[in-house]
Amino acid sequence: MKRVLLFLATNVAILIVLSVTLRILGVDRLLDEAGGLNFNALLIFAAVVGMGGSFISLAISKWMAKRMTGAEVIEQPRNSTESWLLDTVRRHARASGIEMPEVAVYDAPDINAFATGMNKNKALVAVSTGLLRSMNRDEADAVLGHEVTHVANGDMVTLALIQGVVNTFVVFIARVVGHVVDRTVFKNEEGYGPAYFITTIVAELLLAILASIIVMWFSRYREFRADAGGARLSGRERMIAALERLKAGQESNLPNQMAAFGINGRVTRGFARLFMSHPPLDERIAALKAHA
Repeated sequence: MKRVLLFLATNVAILIVLSVTLRILGVDRLLDEAGGLNFNALLIFAAVVGMGGSFISLAISKWMAKRMTGAEVIEQPRNSTESWLLDTVRRHARASGIEMPEVAVYDAPDINAFATGMNKNKALVAVSTGLLRSMNRDEADAVLGHEVTHVANGDMVTLALIQGVVNTFVVFIARVVGHVVDRTVFKNEEGYGPAYFITTIVAELLLAILASIIVMWFSRYREFRADAGGARLSGRERMIAALERLKAGQESNLPNQMAAFGINGRVTRGFARLFMSHPPLDERIAALKAHA
Protein backbone atom coordinates (compact mmCIF):
# COMPACT_ATOMS: atom_id res chain seq x y z
CA MET A 1 0.00 0.00 0.00
CA LYS A 2 2.90 2.38 0.67
CA ARG A 3 4.02 2.05 -2.95
CA VAL A 4 0.52 2.86 -4.17
CA LEU A 5 0.25 5.94 -1.98
CA LEU A 6 3.62 7.20 -3.17
CA PHE A 7 2.70 6.54 -6.78
CA LEU A 8 -0.42 8.67 -6.37
CA ALA A 9 1.39 11.39 -4.44
CA THR A 10 2.23 13.67 -7.39
CA ASN A 11 -1.28 13.69 -8.83
CA VAL A 12 -3.02 14.02 -5.47
CA ALA A 13 -0.60 16.77 -4.39
CA ILE A 14 -1.36 18.79 -7.52
CA LEU A 15 -5.08 18.18 -6.95
CA ILE A 16 -4.90 19.52 -3.41
CA VAL A 17 -2.67 22.48 -4.33
CA LEU A 18 -5.14 23.54 -7.04
CA SER A 19 -8.07 23.04 -4.65
CA VAL A 20 -6.47 25.13 -1.91
CA THR A 21 -5.42 27.84 -4.39
CA LEU A 22 -8.93 28.18 -5.80
CA ARG A 23 -10.32 28.14 -2.26
CA ILE A 24 -8.00 31.00 -1.24
CA LEU A 25 -9.14 32.93 -4.31
CA GLY A 26 -12.72 32.52 -3.09
CA VAL A 27 -13.93 30.19 -5.82
CA ASP A 28 -15.33 27.73 -3.27
CA ARG A 29 -17.73 30.42 -2.06
CA LEU A 30 -19.46 30.32 -5.46
CA LEU A 31 -20.47 26.75 -4.68
CA ASP A 32 -22.56 27.89 -1.70
CA GLU A 33 -25.67 29.42 -3.22
CA ALA A 34 -28.19 30.61 -0.62
CA GLY A 35 -27.22 27.77 1.71
CA GLY A 36 -27.53 25.15 -0.99
CA LEU A 37 -25.02 23.57 -3.35
CA ASN A 38 -24.60 25.09 -6.81
CA PHE A 39 -24.07 21.88 -8.78
CA ASN A 40 -23.34 23.63 -12.08
CA ALA A 41 -20.60 25.73 -10.51
CA LEU A 42 -19.32 22.68 -8.63
CA LEU A 43 -19.05 20.63 -11.81
CA ILE A 44 -17.07 23.38 -13.55
CA PHE A 45 -14.85 23.76 -10.50
CA ALA A 46 -14.28 19.97 -10.32
CA ALA A 47 -13.43 19.78 -14.03
CA VAL A 48 -10.92 22.65 -13.81
CA VAL A 49 -9.19 21.14 -10.78
CA GLY A 50 -9.43 17.50 -11.90
CA MET A 51 -8.42 17.87 -15.54
CA GLY A 52 -5.98 20.68 -14.74
CA GLY A 53 -4.09 18.59 -12.20
CA SER A 54 -3.85 15.63 -14.56
CA PHE A 55 -2.59 17.66 -17.51
CA ILE A 56 -0.10 19.58 -15.40
CA SER A 57 1.31 16.17 -14.41
CA LEU A 58 1.45 15.19 -18.09
CA ALA A 59 3.04 18.49 -19.15
CA ILE A 60 5.92 18.08 -16.69
CA SER A 61 6.25 14.31 -17.14
CA LYS A 62 9.43 14.40 -19.24
CA TRP A 63 11.12 16.93 -16.99
CA MET A 64 10.08 14.98 -13.89
CA ALA A 65 11.23 11.66 -15.36
CA LYS A 66 14.68 13.02 -16.21
CA ARG A 67 15.04 14.64 -12.80
CA MET A 68 13.87 11.66 -10.78
CA THR A 69 15.87 9.00 -12.62
CA GLY A 70 18.89 11.10 -13.60
CA ALA A 71 18.34 10.06 -17.22
CA GLU A 72 20.83 11.56 -19.67
CA VAL A 73 19.51 12.22 -23.17
CA ILE A 74 21.79 10.98 -25.94
CA GLU A 75 22.59 14.06 -28.01
CA GLN A 76 25.60 12.59 -29.81
CA PRO A 77 26.30 8.86 -29.37
CA ARG A 78 29.52 8.26 -27.45
CA ASN A 79 29.80 4.55 -28.20
CA SER A 80 28.36 1.75 -30.32
CA THR A 81 25.65 0.95 -27.74
CA GLU A 82 24.28 4.49 -27.82
CA SER A 83 24.41 4.50 -31.63
CA TRP A 84 22.47 1.23 -31.66
CA LEU A 85 19.88 2.62 -29.23
CA LEU A 86 19.26 5.66 -31.42
CA ASP A 87 19.07 3.60 -34.60
CA THR A 88 16.68 1.07 -33.07
CA VAL A 89 14.31 3.68 -31.62
CA ARG A 90 14.40 5.57 -34.93
CA ARG A 91 13.50 2.39 -36.84
CA HIS A 92 10.60 1.58 -34.50
CA ALA A 93 9.36 5.18 -34.53
CA ARG A 94 9.38 5.25 -38.33
CA ALA A 95 7.47 1.95 -38.49
CA SER A 96 4.95 3.30 -35.97
CA GLY A 97 4.42 6.58 -37.81
CA ILE A 98 5.67 8.91 -35.09
CA GLU A 99 8.50 11.41 -34.83
CA MET A 100 11.78 10.36 -33.26
CA PRO A 101 11.53 10.45 -29.45
CA GLU A 102 14.36 11.62 -27.24
CA VAL A 103 16.43 8.61 -26.15
CA ALA A 104 18.06 8.52 -22.73
CA VAL A 105 19.97 6.20 -20.42
CA TYR A 106 19.68 6.25 -16.63
CA ASP A 107 21.87 4.53 -14.08
CA ALA A 108 20.01 1.76 -12.24
CA PRO A 109 20.77 -1.93 -11.57
CA ASP A 110 17.30 -3.23 -12.48
CA ILE A 111 16.26 -4.27 -15.99
CA ASN A 112 13.83 -1.56 -17.00
CA ALA A 113 12.80 1.07 -19.52
CA PHE A 114 10.04 3.66 -19.73
CA ALA A 115 8.39 6.10 -22.10
CA THR A 116 6.66 9.37 -21.27
CA GLY A 117 5.86 12.78 -22.74
CA MET A 118 3.10 15.29 -23.48
CA ASN A 119 2.31 13.82 -26.91
CA LYS A 120 3.44 11.06 -29.24
CA ASN A 121 5.69 13.35 -31.30
CA LYS A 122 7.53 14.85 -28.31
CA ALA A 123 8.19 11.77 -26.22
CA LEU A 124 11.06 10.36 -24.20
CA VAL A 125 12.21 6.73 -24.24
CA ALA A 126 14.74 5.78 -21.56
CA VAL A 127 16.49 2.53 -20.66
CA SER A 128 18.40 1.55 -17.54
CA THR A 129 22.07 0.62 -17.50
CA GLY A 130 20.93 -2.65 -15.90
CA LEU A 131 18.92 -3.46 -19.03
CA LEU A 132 21.87 -2.72 -21.30
CA ARG A 133 24.11 -5.00 -19.22
CA SER A 134 21.64 -7.86 -18.80
CA MET A 135 19.79 -8.11 -22.12
CA ASN A 136 21.12 -9.08 -25.50
CA ARG A 137 20.28 -6.81 -28.40
CA ASP A 138 17.35 -8.91 -29.62
CA GLU A 139 15.70 -8.66 -26.20
CA ALA A 140 16.51 -4.95 -25.84
CA ASP A 141 15.13 -4.37 -29.35
CA ALA A 142 11.80 -5.84 -28.22
CA VAL A 143 11.74 -3.68 -25.09
CA LEU A 144 12.32 -0.56 -27.19
CA GLY A 145 9.51 -1.70 -29.50
CA HIS A 146 7.27 -2.04 -26.46
CA GLU A 147 8.08 1.51 -25.31
CA VAL A 148 7.68 3.05 -28.75
CA THR A 149 4.29 1.33 -28.98
CA HIS A 150 3.27 3.06 -25.74
CA VAL A 151 4.17 6.35 -27.42
CA ALA A 152 2.45 5.53 -30.73
CA ASN A 153 -0.72 4.40 -28.93
CA GLY A 154 -0.86 7.74 -27.11
CA ASP A 155 -0.96 5.90 -23.79
CA MET A 156 0.40 8.82 -21.77
CA VAL A 157 -2.33 11.17 -23.05
CA THR A 158 -5.06 8.55 -22.62
CA LEU A 159 -3.89 7.85 -19.08
CA ALA A 160 -3.97 11.60 -18.35
CA LEU A 161 -7.53 11.83 -19.72
CA ILE A 162 -8.69 8.90 -17.59
CA GLN A 163 -6.93 10.35 -14.56
CA GLY A 164 -8.51 13.73 -15.26
CA VAL A 165 -12.04 12.30 -15.44
CA VAL A 166 -11.43 10.31 -12.26
CA ASN A 167 -10.03 13.42 -10.54
CA THR A 168 -13.11 15.40 -11.59
CA PHE A 169 -15.42 12.91 -9.89
CA VAL A 170 -13.17 12.82 -6.83
CA VAL A 171 -13.29 16.62 -6.46
CA PHE A 172 -17.05 16.73 -7.12
CA ILE A 173 -18.02 13.94 -4.71
CA ALA A 174 -15.60 15.12 -2.00
CA ARG A 175 -17.25 18.54 -1.94
CA VAL A 176 -20.73 17.06 -1.88
CA VAL A 177 -19.67 14.97 1.12
CA GLY A 178 -18.11 18.03 2.77
CA HIS A 179 -21.28 20.05 2.16
CA VAL A 180 -23.54 17.33 3.62
CA VAL A 181 -21.35 16.93 6.72
CA ASP A 182 -21.14 20.70 7.23
CA ARG A 183 -24.91 21.21 6.90
CA THR A 184 -26.37 18.09 8.55
CA VAL A 185 -23.79 17.18 11.21
CA PHE A 186 -22.41 20.57 12.22
CA LYS A 187 -25.59 22.52 11.34
CA ASN A 188 -23.86 25.38 9.54
CA GLU A 189 -26.58 27.29 7.71
CA GLU A 190 -24.50 29.96 5.99
CA GLY A 191 -21.01 29.74 4.52
CA TYR A 192 -18.67 26.86 5.25
CA GLY A 193 -17.02 26.01 8.54
CA PRO A 194 -13.78 24.12 9.30
CA ALA A 195 -15.64 20.79 9.12
CA TYR A 196 -16.30 21.32 5.41
CA PHE A 197 -12.66 21.92 4.55
CA ILE A 198 -11.34 19.05 6.71
CA THR A 199 -13.96 16.60 5.45
CA THR A 200 -13.35 17.61 1.83
CA ILE A 201 -9.58 17.06 2.02
CA VAL A 202 -9.96 13.69 3.80
CA ALA A 203 -12.61 12.59 1.28
CA GLU A 204 -10.36 13.65 -1.63
CA LEU A 205 -7.49 11.54 -0.32
CA LEU A 206 -9.65 8.45 0.28
CA LEU A 207 -11.57 8.74 -2.98
CA ALA A 208 -8.34 9.31 -4.97
CA ILE A 209 -6.93 6.04 -3.62
CA LEU A 210 -10.10 4.12 -4.49
CA ALA A 211 -10.40 5.78 -7.90
CA SER A 212 -6.83 4.75 -8.72
CA ILE A 213 -8.17 1.18 -9.16
CA ILE A 214 -9.67 2.36 -12.47
CA VAL A 215 -6.42 4.05 -13.54
CA MET A 216 -4.36 0.98 -12.64
CA TRP A 217 -6.74 -1.28 -14.58
CA PHE A 218 -6.08 0.79 -17.70
CA SER A 219 -2.35 0.76 -16.98
CA ARG A 220 -2.39 -3.06 -16.92
CA TYR A 221 -4.50 -3.19 -20.09
CA ARG A 222 -2.10 -0.94 -22.00
CA GLU A 223 0.83 -3.22 -21.09
CA PHE A 224 -0.78 -6.09 -23.01
CA ARG A 225 -1.24 -3.77 -26.00
CA ALA A 226 2.36 -2.54 -25.79
CA ASP A 227 3.62 -6.14 -25.62
CA ALA A 228 1.64 -6.90 -28.78
CA GLY A 229 3.16 -3.83 -30.42
CA GLY A 230 6.65 -4.85 -29.36
CA ALA A 231 6.01 -8.27 -30.89
CA ARG A 232 4.85 -6.65 -34.12
CA LEU A 233 7.90 -4.39 -34.37
CA SER A 234 10.59 -6.81 -33.17
CA GLY A 235 9.10 -10.28 -33.44
CA ARG A 236 7.00 -12.31 -31.04
CA GLU A 237 9.83 -14.59 -29.92
CA ARG A 238 12.03 -11.60 -29.09
CA MET A 239 9.25 -10.01 -27.04
CA ILE A 240 8.66 -13.26 -25.14
CA ALA A 241 12.40 -13.64 -24.54
CA ALA A 242 12.56 -10.08 -23.20
CA LEU A 243 9.73 -10.76 -20.75
CA GLU A 244 11.39 -14.01 -19.67
CA ARG A 245 14.58 -12.06 -19.02
CA LEU A 246 12.61 -9.60 -16.89
CA LYS A 247 11.36 -12.52 -14.78
CA ALA A 248 14.92 -13.48 -13.99
CA GLY A 249 16.03 -9.93 -13.26
CA GLN A 250 15.64 -7.65 -10.31
CA GLU A 251 12.35 -6.05 -9.34
CA SER A 252 11.77 -2.53 -10.63
CA ASN A 253 13.67 0.24 -8.86
CA LEU A 254 12.02 3.09 -10.73
CA PRO A 255 10.85 5.91 -8.46
CA ASN A 256 7.29 5.24 -7.30
CA GLN A 257 5.83 8.12 -9.32
CA MET A 258 7.34 6.59 -12.48
CA ALA A 259 6.56 2.92 -11.78
CA ALA A 260 3.54 2.76 -14.11
CA PHE A 261 5.64 3.96 -17.06
CA GLY A 262 8.27 1.22 -16.84
CA ILE A 263 8.16 -2.11 -18.64
CA ASN A 264 9.00 -4.01 -15.46
CA GLY A 265 6.36 -3.56 -12.76
CA ARG A 266 6.31 -4.72 -9.16
CA VAL A 267 4.46 -7.87 -8.18
CA THR A 268 1.79 -7.69 -5.49
CA ARG A 269 -0.83 -10.13 -4.25
CA GLY A 270 -4.28 -10.13 -2.72
CA PHE A 271 -6.22 -6.86 -2.54
CA ALA A 272 -3.09 -4.92 -3.50
CA ARG A 273 -3.28 -6.58 -6.94
CA LEU A 274 -5.99 -4.04 -7.81
CA PHE A 275 -3.33 -1.33 -7.52
CA MET A 276 -0.75 -3.04 -9.76
CA SER A 277 0.38 -0.89 -12.68
CA HIS A 278 1.56 -3.99 -14.61
CA PRO A 279 0.09 -7.47 -15.07
CA PRO A 280 2.24 -10.38 -13.83
CA LEU A 281 4.91 -11.31 -16.37
CA ASP A 282 3.55 -14.86 -16.67
CA GLU A 283 0.19 -13.47 -17.81
CA ARG A 284 1.86 -11.20 -20.34
CA ILE A 285 3.91 -14.08 -21.75
CA ALA A 286 0.81 -16.30 -21.92
CA ALA A 287 -1.08 -13.57 -23.81
CA LEU A 288 1.68 -13.36 -26.44
CA LYS A 289 1.81 -17.14 -26.84
CA ALA A 290 -1.97 -17.29 -27.19
CA HIS A 291 -1.79 -14.99 -30.23
CA ALA A 292 0.74 -17.08 -32.09
